[in-house]
Amino acid sequence: MQTRHLYPAALAAILLAACATTPSPEQRATYTEEARATVNQLVQTLGGELKTAMKEAGPAEAVMVCKERAPKIAAAISEEKGIKVRRVTFRNRNPKSVPDAWESQVLHDFEQRLAKGATAADLEYSEVVQEGDTRTFRYMKGLVVQGICMTCHGNPETIPDGVKAKLATEYPNDQATGYLPNMLRGAVSLKKPL
Repeated sequence: MQTRHLYPAALAAILLAACATTPSPEQRATYTEEARATVNQLVQTLGGELKTAMKEAGPAEAVMVCKERAPKIAAAISEEKGIKVRRVTFRNRNPKSVPDAWESQVLHDFEQRLAKGATAADLEYSEVVQEGDTRTFRYMKGLVVQGICMTCHGNPETIPDGVKAKLATEYPNDQATGYLPNMLRGAVSLKKPL
């Protein structure tokens, strides 16, 4: 008899624990807004440093901003906010930018949406997923190639010689050239344990 009383109590405890980790629509909307703000912070900080480096030292030296500063900016934001944020792409320059399975699915979706006429502003996706014992809020914001990106990511034949030399030295296995404006360059990916 005692077992009958424990079983419903145990089941109720499990269900309550599951509900406690599943965000409400309002919580998810809040997480999404926070993720957007975090991604904007990363993009604006990195973009500002890239533009300054391009203006002051030229595009070859701006390569070093992406190599050295981008990971530090992402790490500082991640630590400050208790999340993990990084840039991912199929055609990576940095080997640490290779997407995981979930990120790959979202990148493919972004490519399909762009092909159907979506704008850069439309390239956003969020979801709560189970990762081992942890429920995680995941968010991605697509990054589309802008005109300024072409100096380092465009057709290899039109990339300035100084930039080519810097890329060959800093990224010997570079796969991140040959883009055209408005192509998907990659995305900023964010993970928040719940």
